[in-house]
Amino acid sequence: MRSLRHRFPGVSDGWARFDGPAGTQVVDSAITAMSNWLSDGSNGCGGGHFDAAHRADELVDRARAAVGRLFGADPAGIAFGPNMTSITFAISRAIGATLRDGDRIVGTRLDHDANITPWRRAADQAGAEHVLAPFDAATGELPPQNVIALIDERTKWVTLPGASNLLGTAPDLGSIIEAAHAVGARVFIDAVALAPHHRIDISDLGCDALVTSPYKWYAPHAGMLWMEPELLDELPVFKVRPSYDKGPRRFETGMPNYEAIAGVEAAARFLLEEGLDRIQVAENELFAPLLAGLQAIAGVTVWGVQNLVGRTPTAAFTVAGRTPAEVSQALAAERVAVWDGHNYAVEVVDQLGLADNGGVVRAGISRYIEPDDVQRLLRVVERMAG
Repeated sequence: MRSLRHRFPGVSDGWARFDGPAGTQVVDSAITAMSNWLSDGSNGCGGGHFDAAHRADELVDRARAAVGRLFGADPAGIAFGPNMTSITFAISRAIGATLRDGDRIVGTRLDHDANITPWRRAADQAGAEHVLAPFDAATGELPPQNVIALIDERTKWVTLPGASNLLGTAPDLGSIIEAAHAVGARVFIDAVALAPHHRIDISDLGCDALVTSPYKWYAPHAGMLWMEPELLDELPVFKVRPSYDKGPRRFETGMPNYEAIAGVEAAARFLLEEGLDRIQVAENELFAPLLAGLQAIAGVTVWGVQNLVGRTPTAAFTVAGRTPAEVSQALAAERVAVWDGHNYAVEVVDQLGLADNGGVVRAGISRYIEPDDVQRLLRVVERMAG
């Protein structure tokens, strides 16, 4: 599969950037879109009667349409924000206002903390219950029955990961969504770790809300929410009085970040043009030797499912006798960028028993990684293990 490194100016400095699960480099078309927006007189605010204001409104409409096509979703349910965490806190606060004593929210221990703590805070303030389903520590997988067993007639929301941001495992969500809807509960999916790598069709998935972070799929720093439009209109959103009473602007508090939205639209078009199915094939061509290489090194433990099926191209590993920080520092000395620690997957490292040992080293494949990058990482890890 052809390399796309030439589309990413940020990787022209010789670094091997395996830090994509925390935030990817920005594709050239998104950089151009943002620069043009800031320099051609369009920058301003929508809702006015002059040309630049019209262009601002048109930009947001185009971006909603592009993201809607990318995720198979009704554009009327798409709202933009600063990041997934801020959006989820806003959503959970609004939902928390609808909860009553005795209600239940069901989540999982496989999640990033941004899909755990906002719901726990909302439940605590409402006197509701927040429970977490464990995953299988031996495989990193989330058996659907672990979640379904916690869903009962008290359940109002079920919050799920599209994929683990730490282990890369991607749960089978269909049966969980079906069980939630059977008792009248709604389903919220954190698709941050899934969206850069796998095609998502919200209309087929059948969830009620889904969030992603465009800066994990080659866009600038921003967040995106899709929510079923009727539900989005019903929730008691915390907003200023002059703000919109209907539609996605209810959740876009204050001035939209138009330049970031311009970049998000361009990045969505990039993914649509490349095709996420083709992207997945290209990433697996690099992830396969990375995974096999790590598994072949004595003293290296790869955590989570250790094959290419049903996962994203993210590897979490430890090296015997070395802390994750020591490994990531040695890699950085060779211009290889990875992350170490819990990476906000607090419950994951706790269930794996790694919380007191510095967590893991996390390396992810993005569309600008090349075979030489993989070999450079493996050489350093093999040296550290030896």
